[in-house]
Amino acid sequence: MKILVCVSVVPDTTTKITFTDNNTQFNKAGVQYIINPYDELSLTRALEITESNGGTVTVINVGEADTDPVIRKALAMGANDAIRVNASPKDGMYVAAQIAEQATAGSYDLVLLGRESIDYNGGQVQGLVAEMISWPLINVVTELDYDGNIVTASRDIDGGRESLSSSLPCVVSAQKDLCEPRIPNMRGIMMARSKPLNVVDAVDKYDYTSVSEYELPPAKSGVKMIDAENAEELIDILHNTEKLF
Repeated sequence: MKILVCVSVVPDTTTKITFTDNNTQFNKAGVQYIINPYDELSLTRALEITESNGGTVTVINVGEADTDPVIRKALAMGANDAIRVNASPKDGMYVAAQIAEQATAGSYDLVLLGRESIDYNGGQVQGLVAEMISWPLINVVTELDYDGNIVTASRDIDGGRESLSSSLPCVVSAQKDLCEPRIPNMRGIMMARSKPLNVVDAVDKYDYTSVSEYELPPAKSGVKMIDAENAEELIDILHNTEKLF
């Protein structure tokens, strides 16, 4: 079984975000990067599946050379090898096209990725990849098992849970609670140094997006304290000032 796990490299949520070149470039100086947490869940579950059933796990990232240290962490977690598509991840469509190209070329059985990246929160890539390679998609799963060329998954829906199954190949995206993220141990860290990290050129598809300007959201205003006994004032503010109802 060959599993391809898509890994986004994202800023840590405690990072202070700034821009340069008249707000046209993201300032990477001093930014701490991590594996996208939802992708980390996908990788951990892929490793568990291959350890129980045999097979290999390849991680793929669309990014430039500065993402290599984070990709090495994915290898330290236990992935067999890695692919980095040497390109800036401009938007979901462009990233999906790069993943779809490698998924087809590598004859993978299963593509796993997180439900979204925590920087842009687009939630688009899994559906786009599945469409581009004409595979079924099971989205935002909290349980995933494999047995005899069939994957079964559970996910939360309004008012309950839904169970689904699909034959391979297919695409699956992870939601929180899928598993506990694996922490690399010292042996994994040492082995990761010699594991293959293959850099490939991007394909020229869906390269439509350019950034004209970045801007930060408005600063949060101060907090207004209201006495717990004064419910009328709270209702008045919510209704007349904030226009919430």
